[in-house]
Amino acid sequence: MSNVEYNDLREFIELCREHGELKEINGADWNLEVGALTEATAELLNDPPMLLFDQIKGYPAGFRTLSLPIASHKRAALALGLSLNKTKLENVRLGAKKIKEAKSIPPVEVEYGPVMENVLTGDEVDLLRFPAPIYHSSDGGRYIGTGDSLINRDLVTGYVNMGTYRMQLHERNLLGLWMSPGQQARQICQQYWDQGKSCPVVATFGIDPLSFMASHTKRPFGSSEFDFIGGLRGKPLEVIKGPITGLPIPAHAEIAIEGEVPPPTEESREEGPFGEWPGYYSGGTLGTGELQPVIRVKAVYYRNNPIILSEAPLWPGASKRALPLHAGLLWDQLESAGIQDISGVFFHTDYMVVVSIKQRYAGHAKQTAMAVLGCAASARNGRYVVIVDEDIDPTNMKEVLWAMKTRVDPATDIDTLDGAWSTPLDPRMPPEKRHSGDYTNSRAVFYAVRPFAWRDKFPKSSRTERELREEIVRKYKSILPFPNV
Repeated sequence: MSNVEYNDLREFIELCREHGELKEINGADWNLEVGALTEATAELLNDPPMLLFDQIKGYPAGFRTLSLPIASHKRAALALGLSLNKTKLENVRLGAKKIKEAKSIPPVEVEYGPVMENVLTGDEVDLLRFPAPIYHSSDGGRYIGTGDSLINRDLVTGYVNMGTYRMQLHERNLLGLWMSPGQQARQICQQYWDQGKSCPVVATFGIDPLSFMASHTKRPFGSSEFDFIGGLRGKPLEVIKGPITGLPIPAHAEIAIEGEVPPPTEESREEGPFGEWPGYYSGGTLGTGELQPVIRVKAVYYRNNPIILSEAPLWPGASKRALPLHAGLLWDQLESAGIQDISGVFFHTDYMVVVSIKQRYAGHAKQTAMAVLGCAASARNGRYVVIVDEDIDPTNMKEVLWAMKTRVDPATDIDTLDGAWSTPLDPRMPPEKRHSGDYTNSRAVFYAVRPFAWRDKFPKSSRTERELREEIVRKYKSILPFPNV
């Protein structure tokens, strides 16, 4: 499987430009316009382009923000070094295979990198010099940290963790940090807090899409994201030893900071609200009296003409990730659990997972659904599991809804289960459960398959066969604006 064709975010941007995947926007306002245009582009356009904002209102040219880096199938394939000639479902599987087979390649320490072109310390530290957006109209402030990576070191083992957590710009040298309970970076911070110490951290606000993917992908505690990035790239990631913290700083990051997270009893702030991935203000503590950790920023490093990587959550109707690679990981996990004849797996946002199977025996559909609920790739944050037959493309919501509308008998083909792993960001979390910390929810399973006992008597589909449909689309694509498969 090929390696990626870029070394940093800028080279990825140029690669996308060559493929006609980039639109440059000049003069937008950081206050709501950047967020609104990103959302509208993702919501209304098929295969939305990547957006590079420059000359942002109130900021000099060259201080930029990048949105929707992997919102099209082509850009997602470019980011992962996958074929541009495969279908979305094929690349979901190939991407997961690349993740699974990636060898650990540790980072290499270098003396200098582009991130050190500009250095601010002490009273010079001022994160307000970057065009951090207000994304949604009721957000509690500006967020510089959405496409970010937080880096800290385990006190016991020395393991260096990389994870993605939203960061609010409170002051020129103070960031708000929202970490869900149980997240690895918070566990590491707690080790320091339990000793009355501040936790040293590094944060980046603009890294290449492959590194960002590694940062927000759930991995076992102690498994190095830096080694994982090297494996995906096929060569080591270059890092600089932080002058203040000693932590690794990606040498080609656009913007990075060094600082510390003090014990919340020493310093903390209200945070948010912030529009999150469910499409609601379901997190944040402004007005509740609950306080969240902060980062005291001691140094800022940035490249000339820096770029903030914007990965602010959008409502589920405005998708910004064309290839949900955790679907490929789930596919592997289901097969490892003994589920036979899987034809495809796909996530439509984190709330719905669709699995296509070729039914082999009575109970096959239910066995598949129960395995989905138990597998690590799909255990958290879900709401709906849909099992469909092999003639349904799980990436195509029109086909999935067709199966749900015509093959589900509500009285017999819908199961509900309670007590599943959820998140504080779930907008349907009852206040009493949120207050008690019982972050669980229920799941619904739809068996949108032909009933196994009489599947041969189920009416035959009148839809054009998939092979003929694809052949016709290719034949007439120059005449009709058919989207890419």
